[in-house]
Amino acid sequence: MEKPVPDGPEPTGAIVRTTCALVCTSDTHTAAGAIGDRVNLTLGHEAVGVVHRLGSAVRGYQVGDRVAVNAITPDFHCANCQRGYPSQCQEMLGGWKFANTKDGVFAPYFHVNDAEANLAPIPDSLPDDKAVYACDMMSTGFAAAENAAIPIGGTVAVFAQGPVGLMATVGARLLGAGLVIAVESAPDRIELAEHFGADAIVDFTRTDPVEEIRRLTGGVGVDSAIEALGSQNAFEGCVKATRPGGTISNAGYHGEGEYVRIPRLEWGVGMGDKTIRTTLCPGGKERMSRLFRLLETGRVDPTPLTTHTFDFSDIDTAFAMMRDKTDGIIKPLIRFPA
Repeated sequence: MEKPVPDGPEPTGAIVRTTCALVCTSDTHTAAGAIGDRVNLTLGHEAVGVVHRLGSAVRGYQVGDRVAVNAITPDFHCANCQRGYPSQCQEMLGGWKFANTKDGVFAPYFHVNDAEANLAPIPDSLPDDKAVYACDMMSTGFAAAENAAIPIGGTVAVFAQGPVGLMATVGARLLGAGLVIAVESAPDRIELAEHFGADAIVDFTRTDPVEEIRRLTGGVGVDSAIEALGSQNAFEGCVKATRPGGTISNAGYHGEGEYVRIPRLEWGVGMGDKTIRTTLCPGGKERMSRLFRLLETGRVDPTPLTTHTFDFSDIDTAFAMMRDKTDGIIKPLIRFPA
């Protein structure tokens, strides 16, 4: 559809000219109605660009600055933000505004609320096609690992090695896991899991993943399990594969059904001291600057995730491929005209 350049901005906002973006599987879930009907909203929540206009109250930025914007853009001053849950700004999932409550980033220009907190200056050493991974994949995948409470030298299983799962695998290694088990069946994703540091691969099409995880951990199960798919089977596998006192960290987008069910016996009938934690991509300038530091020092390079590149004029093709997972697609990078 054709839309005008966003108005304004308001004193605390900004307008960013998009230079490149990534298509996320959650965009396809949203388009399919996973969060309810959305009408005339531009999709997209992973983008970097150049400051086009700034609100009169925004300090520390100039027109022309290269910036990244996290998928989550809280106001950082509501009660939930002050309680330490900015992704739940104002209400549950309220920090998620792009393509949820306002136009997203699949456009030549997009609006950013509370710009002083949500614009993240991109270091000169980082190209746009690398910095854009901090907007969601790195932040979400690393948060999944952070929430998993992985002890130094501990064991962790990451269910699904899509983009978020692969970044969770990297995050687990960065946090000191002694054994990282990746659960995956697709050959190209298995190859990436090994590239990003998985110590063992469990192909769930060839063996029962829970039994194999227990075998790999001497029969006790893992300290931590990460659900990075958003499926009932993967979630159940995480609960079953985790030892008593362990942590299940859910980062998957459960886009179907009315309930996510917990396997009762493997949960210890509610008394197994197993913790289930959830996360929505942490945002904000400070979070982004830390992720940029990891990119600058070479501790992680997420660009092998980029399997396809498209011009903005071909974004419909990229979206369809991401929805249908054709041609071995992992992440499509969208380049915008200068």
